[in-house]
Amino acid sequence: MDILNTIQSATGGGDKKDDLMSSVMGLLGGTSGLQNLISQFDAKGLGDVIGSWVGTGQNKSISADQIQNVLDSDALSGIASKLDLNVNDLSSQLSNLLPNVVDKLTPEGKVPEGDIMSQASDLLGGLFGKK
Repeated sequence: MDILNTIQSATGGGDKKDDLMSSVMGLLGGTSGLQNLISQFDAKGLGDVIGSWVGTGQNKSISADQIQNVLDSDALSGIASKLDLNVNDLSSQLSNLLPNVVDKLTPEGKVPEGDIMSQASDLLGGLFGKK
């Protein structure tokens, strides 16, 4: 399943997909955002999970509870509020979306060098017909 389909299924399609895409990009934030996300997962004992998303093999799944454990609760609350969701629903959507986004951003099995945000925006923007 590609990112667009993932976002559409997670949000039921419609206008919220753009907001969710923006929110995911915010979680990655900055040029070292993906590396920071990897560090967060490592710190919570889930380095093998995000490592599977970066690698070229099958992506390991992650639960909504694990998402809440890894990601900053204030950030999740802010995103949930913006999307008019509760934190549990957002975490559930992110548990489906994040593995695919990280996988698509690391097509060669490694974290790309350079401006990850620009690369991610190009990739995700293209999926939404905004290139």
